Amino acid sequence: MIKKIKAAAISSREALFQVALHLIVFIFYSFDKFHPHFESFKVLFFLNYAVAAFIINYFLLPHFYYRKKYLPFFGSVVLAIAVVILIEELVLEPVYFPGRRADTFPGLLFTLAQVLPVITILVGFKFAWDALGKQREVDALKIAVKESELQFLKSQINPHFLFNNLNNLYAYTIENSPKAPEIILELSSILRYMLYECREQYVPLTKEVEQMENFIKLNELQIEERGQVNFNAQNIRAGYQIAPLILIVFIENAFKHSMASQADDIFIEVGIQLSDAGTLEFACTNSFLPQSNTEALSQGIGLANVRKRLQLLYPDAHRLDIREGENRYEVRLSIELNKTAEL
Repeated sequence: MIKKIKAAAISSREALFQVALHLIVFIFYSFDKFHPHFESFKVLFFLNYAVAAFIINYFLLPHFYYRKKYLPFFGSVVLAIAVVILIEELVLEPVYFPGRRADTFPGLLFTLAQVLPVITILVGFKFAWDALGKQREVDALKIAVKESELQFLKSQINPHFLFNNLNNLYAYTIENSPKAPEIILELSSILRYMLYECREQYVPLTKEVEQMENFIKLNELQIEERGQVNFNAQNIRAGYQIAPLILIVFIENAFKHSMASQADDIFIEVGIQLSDAGTLEFACTNSFLPQSNTEALSQGIGLANVRKRLQLLYPDAHRLDIREGENRYEVRLSIELNKTAEL
């Protein structure tokens, strides 16, 4: 029902556009500075052209040209113009101009110079109208595909995050660690944020940074006395939004691969700063031992996911730099955020 109503609305707009266009073209066609008064015969002459344009616009274009049947299209157009000339020369002129004008043919080029401008204008505007309509459909389709892909990418994050943390929680519960309840509370808070507050394409920056801090606390519990974790957030303020769960992926990878490769001397540093112009600078550095199984670090599901999301959401407004040193892995991300009113 909605599609039918929308189609009817578009048809009505096009009808109004065509009426206005025909009126304007008729005024210019019928205007004569030597005879500024209205002449009724010009209505039929113009109507002859308008009928031909209507046939081209609503039959030949959709049935031939838009289906890439160019030869039948141009052949039919030539035939339609020939019929217009025949009607004008054999029917209309004998009625309105009996005598010499009706009995003589001024020549093909002269006649085409009278017929083609009106038909070309009417057909050209219809072609432009259809082209704009097709472009709107293409843009809407691109948006729909983009939204679908973003939803799919976002849906991959929750299972990926949950899988990693449930494994850690399982290990603590096996050991009857007193930290298990605290881990459950932190995990519950983050999952609540993911499930209920990350449904929109963008979330307030302040909330995202708050969840980053909770996420760091959750993973810091697992390091215990084996290393050092630093988190520094500067100039984070209301009024800016960011795509959810992008920065957390880099932090998750830092904890995951540092703890997997090192038994002690773990070092993780996370910094985030918002400039006065609204550019977010994010840095995440972690230590790791290259002889461990971290050689596929940059090919993980989470990083591949976040790269794709950045390309979709910030195609010309981000810069991602990932560097791997001898015992150090560093991620630097710059994003130009849009300033919006925070709810």
